[in-house]
Amino acid sequence: MDHKDEGFEVLEDFERFSQVNDVFSRSFWDDRIRTRKSDRFYATYRRPLDNWRKANGFTQRDYALRNASWHVSDVFTEMYEDQGRRDGFLDPLSMLRDGAAEKLPPESPEAGASDIKLAGKTFGADLVGITAYDDRWVYTDRFSHQTGEAKPNDLPDGLTSVIVIGQSMDGKLIQTAPSALAGTATGLGYSQDAAVLLGIAQYIRNLGYEAVPSMNDTALAIPLALAAGLGEYGRHGMVITPEFGARLRFGKIFTDMPLAHDAPKRFGVREFCEQCDRCAGACPARAIPHGEPVSVALNPSGLKGVRKWSVDGEACFGYWSKINSDCAICVRVCPFTRDYSKRRHRLWRRLAGTGLRGVMLKLDDRLGGGKRLKPKEWWGADRTRA
Repeated sequence: MDHKDEGFEVLEDFERFSQVNDVFSRSFWDDRIRTRKSDRFYATYRRPLDNWRKANGFTQRDYALRNASWHVSDVFTEMYEDQGRRDGFLDPLSMLRDGAAEKLPPESPEAGASDIKLAGKTFGADLVGITAYDDRWVYTDRFSHQTGEAKPNDLPDGLTSVIVIGQSMDGKLIQTAPSALAGTATGLGYSQDAAVLLGIAQYIRNLGYEAVPSMNDTALAIPLALAAGLGEYGRHGMVITPEFGARLRFGKIFTDMPLAHDAPKRFGVREFCEQCDRCAGACPARAIPHGEPVSVALNPSGLKGVRKWSVDGEACFGYWSKINSDCAICVRVCPFTRDYSKRRHRLWRRLAGTGLRGVMLKLDDRLGGGKRLKPKEWWGADRTRA
């Protein structure tokens, strides 16, 4: 599978990626990325900046809420730090009980997939898709936070499938980006992700099969989410889904349970993004491309041998370090980021996937799509309104 239908193309000179070169990993060992600002950026997730600046959205109250949203995820991440593990970010989640000694096969791969999706939705997943295990997207190495070097990326033998789950991020919080307050949506996504992944993985283990729950570790989530039929690839380098736009966090579970696989999904994103470059124009770091997809890696944190819209991870992370929080402006301004529980937005999505996409883009511009919500208004807003 070359993934061309979903928005990127794997070329003959493709090379697998090492997590050592992920921009977040590099911010610990590469002096081109690691700065006093990046160190302060990480420190703010442990000790809120109470006197940094008076900017709307960056007060102690905003940081306090953001950091609280990460708490569940942090508990897992920090549980085995003294053993050289950071579960969920550099290592798979490991808080699992032993499973059944004998396998309980599903009635069919289709029935097994249906059961997994029902269990996922029951445990709180917003989206669940299943694709074939593909070692092209598995990291060649994991990054060791303890040593600052590569370590083996061990997975069990015989894995056949990857279950990809999507956790939606709060739309009102995303509207306040850029702000520490908007980072609350990210933290909640990860904390919810950890609980859902562990629940589904334990269910699979209780049936006698292997299950490795993974958040940012082990493999690249975006190609797997695309192959699992959860959405299409967008100009801003994220998966755009029909249900939530780009307003999601993804997790995955590697398993040998016999499961039917989903097909990639097309609903007009690539053609829309060819006309729309709102995310590129709004990006303060100029990290998102205005032009056509390219096949070159922009820096060591980019994939080699893949033709796609490539985001400059170094520039993006540099802006995060500057503002002391993750950004999410590109998610906020993306025309596909809207409330699809409303009929008018579902109609917009349907027409945006047709030859009327240009009209839909102009309509979204005219209606002020992507407008920022002031953080102080979020604190006082009626958040039941769309």
